[in-house]
Amino acid sequence: MKIRTLLERLSEYTLERNGTALEGEALDEALDTVITGITNDSRTVSEGCLFFCIPGANRDGHDFAAQTVNAGAAALVVSHEVNLSEAEKNKAARVILIRVPDARYAMAYLSAAWYGYPAEQLRTIGVTGTKGKTTTTYLIKSILEASGRKVGLVGTIETIIGDRHIPSANTTPESIVLQKTFREMVDAGIEILVMEVSSQALKLHRTQGFVFDIGVFTNISPDHIGPNEHVDFEEYMQCKGLLFRQCHIGIVNGDDPHTAQVLAGHTCQMETFGLTPGNGLWADHLELIHKPGELGISFDSEGLVRLHAEVPTPGRFSVYNALCAIAVCRHFDVSKEKIESALRTAHVKGRIEMVKGSGDYTLLIDYAHNAVALESLLTTLREYHPHRLICLFGCGGNRSRLRRFEMGEVSGRLADFTIITSDNPRFEEPMDIIADIVTGMKKTEGRYVTIPDRREAIRYAMDHGETGDIIVLAGKGHEDYQEIRGVKYPMDERVIIRDILREEGKA
Repeated sequence: MKIRTLLERLSEYTLERNGTALEGEALDEALDTVITGITNDSRTVSEGCLFFCIPGANRDGHDFAAQTVNAGAAALVVSHEVNLSEAEKNKAARVILIRVPDARYAMAYLSAAWYGYPAEQLRTIGVTGTKGKTTTTYLIKSILEASGRKVGLVGTIETIIGDRHIPSANTTPESIVLQKTFREMVDAGIEILVMEVSSQALKLHRTQGFVFDIGVFTNISPDHIGPNEHVDFEEYMQCKGLLFRQCHIGIVNGDDPHTAQVLAGHTCQMETFGLTPGNGLWADHLELIHKPGELGISFDSEGLVRLHAEVPTPGRFSVYNALCAIAVCRHFDVSKEKIESALRTAHVKGRIEMVKGSGDYTLLIDYAHNAVALESLLTTLREYHPHRLICLFGCGGNRSRLRRFEMGEVSGRLADFTIITSDNPRFEEPMDIIADIVTGMKKTEGRYVTIPDRREAIRYAMDHGETGDIIVLAGKGHEDYQEIRGVKYPMDERVIIRDILREEGKA
C-alpha cells in the first residue's frame, strides 16, 4: 500500500527526510512509496515497514528510531525529533518521516486504513464503565448468538473470533492490534463486534479510526487514579465520556449519579436504563433466588422492552448488567423469548462464578480486586442472608498500598470471617502485602486468619465451610496464573478446587 493511500484520512502531517520538508517531485515520490507492513514494535521491523514511534509510560518509541532504520524501515511516524548519528542520518536519507501532532492518534487512523477499514463492515458495540464491562459484553454476546448472529468479542479476559479464544494482555488492545483483530473478524464472517473500552484506551486513542454503532456506559466510581493512569476522578470521567463522542447511539445507566458529567459534550442519540421508571428501560419486581450452591435474581423489565428475566448471578448489579444487555439487543430485533432464554444460562468466567464445592455451602470466584468492587460484592452477598459470609483474598504487589488497607477494612467490616492470602505478589514479599491488609483489617472487629499459600488458603476455606455459608474467593477471577518475581506460574482456582475435591475423594 502506498503512503499516499494510508494518509488519506490523516489531516495533520508533514512529510520530510532528514528534517527537511518534502515538496514538489520529492513529495510525490515520497507519497508513492509502497509500505510492506506496519508495526509499533521495533523488534518486528522488516524491509519496507512503517514504524510508529509511540511515547509510552516507560519507553519512547522515538528512542528506537535508529534500530528501525538499520532494520530497513521505509517510514517512521514521529511526533518529535529523533536522535541519529551521522552514519545513521546518511542511511536514513531514504527513510520518510511522517511528522504528526500525536503519534498514537495517527497510528489508529493509519492502522484502520492499512487493514481496509474493517470496522465499517461490522456492527460495533463498545462498553465502558468501572464495573460490569466484562459481564455485560458476554451477556450481549450470548443473547445475540442465541438469535443466530455471529458475534466477536474483545475484552479483559480474551478475544473471541469464531472458535478461537485468544487470552488478553489489555482490556482494550493498541489500535494496531485492534484493527488487525477487526480484519480477522470480518474475514471469519463475524457480523457484530462487542468490546470492552477502557478509559486508558480512550485516553490513548486506541479506538480512534472508526465510529461505534452503540456506546454503553455501565457505571463509574473512583478507580485507575495514579501514576501512568488518571490524575484524578474528573479526568477519569472525562475519558470515559469520550466514547459518547464516537458512537451513533449511547445506552447509559440513568441511575448513576455521575452520568451527566460523563456525558458532557456527547454527540450521540441517548437511551437510559436503570431500576427506576424515569429510565427508558427499567426493572420491577426484583426477587432474590437462593438455592443450594446457586444465587441469582429475577425481575420484570418495563418500558422499551417488557419481559421476565432470571439471571444466575446475584444482586442488583446483575440486574443492571442484564438491563444493559436487553437495551442493546433490542436494536438487533432479538425476540424477548431469546433474550429470556439466554439470560437464564449466561455465565462469565471469574465474574461471580459459582463453583461446586464439597458441602452445602455456596462457593464462588470473583475478580473483585479493589475496595469498591469488594464492598459491592460483599454487600450484595449479604442480601442472601448466609449462615456465614467468608471472604478469601489478597492484594497485588507493586500497586498502591492504600488499596490493601481499604480492602482489609472492607472485608473486616462486611465478612463474618476473612482468609488473607496472596494474589500476585510480583516483586514484593507476600508477607509485607499481607501485613498491610491486616493493618486495614484491625480497624474493624472482623475475625481473620492469614495463610500466605493461596492453594492452602482455599483448602482451609473448603474444609471449614458450613451448611449455608457463602464463600467467595476474590481477586483472581478469570486469571489462571500467579505472578511472582516476574514469572507467571500456572494457578487456576477452578483446578485447585477440583484437585482438593479429588484428594479428599469428593470429586
